[in-house]
Amino acid sequence: MDKFYSDTLRPILVFLFAMFIVSCLKAQSNSFEIWPETDIWYKVTKDWRLSAFVPITKYYESKDRDLNLILQADYKWGKTKRILLMRLSDDSQAQQIQPWLARAGYMYGISLYDGGENYSEDMLFAEMHRRVVLRGRVLLSHRIRSDVRWLGQRPELSYRFRYRIMLEKEIVKEKTSITPYVNVEPFYDSRYDTFNRVRFIGGATVGWKKWFALEGNFTYQYDSKSSYTNVYAINGIFHLYLERKNNKE
Repeated sequence: MDKFYSDTLRPILVFLFAMFIVSCLKAQSNSFEIWPETDIWYKVTKDWRLSAFVPITKYYESKDRDLNLILQADYKWGKTKRILLMRLSDDSQAQQIQPWLARAGYMYGISLYDGGENYSEDMLFAEMHRRVVLRGRVLLSHRIRSDVRWLGQRPELSYRFRYRIMLEKEIVKEKTSITPYVNVEPFYDSRYDTFNRVRFIGGATVGWKKWFALEGNFTYQYDSKSSYTNVYAINGIFHLYLERKNNKE
């Protein structure tokens, strides 16, 4: 296995475990949440794609729920130094990995239990992804993202910068694709002029049919400015893949 992979994955897992232990020992506010989500992917051409996400946040401590609707488009291009055929969570079948992907979209969010009084948001975002194929068929992905946000009933403009690093590797068993992954993502928020949030995720995507896949993960999030300092969430995602009838690979 590539030395960089082993040197990178181990510190991420160790730090995640350490953060979990420390958060349990400290007298801080915790939130336990369930994040069911449906992601619909529509392939327009080999490189262009549209998608819609519908995630819901269910708070374990109450009956409160938040709803988000995300609409986005992305374009990928380029060739990697090492050729890798791999099924990612955003594709219906194994494809040759391309190193660059640009994505932009809009998100609407609202708290369902009070008609948006506690939480409402409009957001425009843009992302740039850089994918690198490592030895051992391991994929390293960098993502830089910028969010422009209007929060609350009387919206005030703010923005966030986010950087995510992720490692994933596909394991194929007969006709089943299993792709475990880990990632870490710090957030800078202009409202506080600091990096106030960091999110750790570990999970896997399982696909055995062309038109859908299931993904599950566990998320730990630390936020020094939130009413809940520590968030522990279980996320289940149903991926549905569609494509234009005349689309050709």
